[in-house]
Amino acid sequence: MGTMKHSFLKVVCAVSIVLGSRCLLDAQQAGDTLTMDEAVNEAIAHNLDYLAQKYDLSIAEAQIVTARLRPNPILTLDADHLDFLGTGFSTVSTNGKMPNNGGPTEYSIRTDYLHERGGKRQARTELAVGNRDVTRLGLADSVRGLIQTVQNAYVDVVAARDTLKLAQENLTTFDDIASINQVRFKDGDIAEVELMRSQVAELQFANSVRQAELQVSSSMSKLQLLLGRSKLQRFDVADDLRHDMPDLTRDALVGEAMQQRPDLQALVRDEGRAAADLRLQKANARVDWQFGTEYRKQDATAHADTLGFFLQSPVPLFNRNQGEIARAQQAESQAEARTRAQRATVENDVDLALLEYQTARTSLEKIEGSMLGKARDVRSISEYSYKRGDISFVDFLDAVRAYNDTMQSYNDARAEYARSLYGLDAATGSTTAAGKVPLP
Repeated sequence: MGTMKHSFLKVVCAVSIVLGSRCLLDAQQAGDTLTMDEAVNEAIAHNLDYLAQKYDLSIAEAQIVTARLRPNPILTLDADHLDFLGTGFSTVSTNGKMPNNGGPTEYSIRTDYLHERGGKRQARTELAVGNRDVTRLGLADSVRGLIQTVQNAYVDVVAARDTLKLAQENLTTFDDIASINQVRFKDGDIAEVELMRSQVAELQFANSVRQAELQVSSSMSKLQLLLGRSKLQRFDVADDLRHDMPDLTRDALVGEAMQQRPDLQALVRDEGRAAADLRLQKANARVDWQFGTEYRKQDATAHADTLGFFLQSPVPLFNRNQGEIARAQQAESQAEARTRAQRATVENDVDLALLEYQTARTSLEKIEGSMLGKARDVRSISEYSYKRGDISFVDFLDAVRAYNDTMQSYNDARAEYARSLYGLDAATGSTTAAGKVPLP
């Protein structure tokens, strides 16, 4: 009975190891191993949501072209007093009929041109340029968010893979322990309950491997979507998480953020755009003049060529664009208020990112400085002692669990520290600083 249980457990464990290694094996065969920088660059080039958003810039560029256009002249062709009804034009009596003095037939060509006053075209262009600049900075902020999301997803993949490696290491150890206990049980060195404990522990760690495999697949799928890849592609990630420990000061970080954060710069530029909008609305209050000229030719009973000139202008008695001017004034004040609010938000973001960095750094240093080495030593000594029969299985299992908790805490601390560094980059806007990211 014990032999059958052990054989079943060995099959389960072997299947788990094979499944857990499949993604990594396929990736190695494909030769596609991404570094963090490669993942970020690929996401910027192929992320589907970002590619869709980039059309906003093309639309804003087209609006500048529209704003610069001048009004088209109007051409009018006129044929008037045509004798289509057969009345017949006459100026003298004919056969006792009185003259009708109709006509003469007239033909004319007229052109009209709208002259925009008050600098409307220049103000309209300035507003469109402001919209374009705000859109470009908005795209830069989207890149900032995309970079941080990709970095965090990359860290999740590395962390999930480390958890899988730890689970596979434990599974290999307990598979070996179960095999040894099978021999020791046959020799009568241990009781059957001891053998069953090791087999149950082996099964538990096999389940841990399956859970870790699922987490690896889930994190890989999330990263793959961010990269704009299809679900059929296999890839691996390099273990190149940041581990540097920069010496940072709050004042320096806040200063960088105020200069580099694209969302803040977009609001600053939006103040200029709002001012341009106000100038445009004031210009729209100025009435436009429409100039026209007409050439007219008369035929039939009279022959004459005449030329006329025209000037049309609205009389601004009621509508002087008061509503739009008031709206633009309030929008300008609103843009200034939003900038002030965003400055406070940026400063708060930096404070939170710095706090997360300091906390993550303290945790990582503590684990690396004392806990990690001791946990490894205790596990190695306990495994050796258990195989010699010096300690019980329960004591060995406790040592393994303590080691697992320490290693998992180390993996989590390592991932959290990398996230905190990437969070600092996002909070200060250094990821999208000039020259670092190829913006459209």
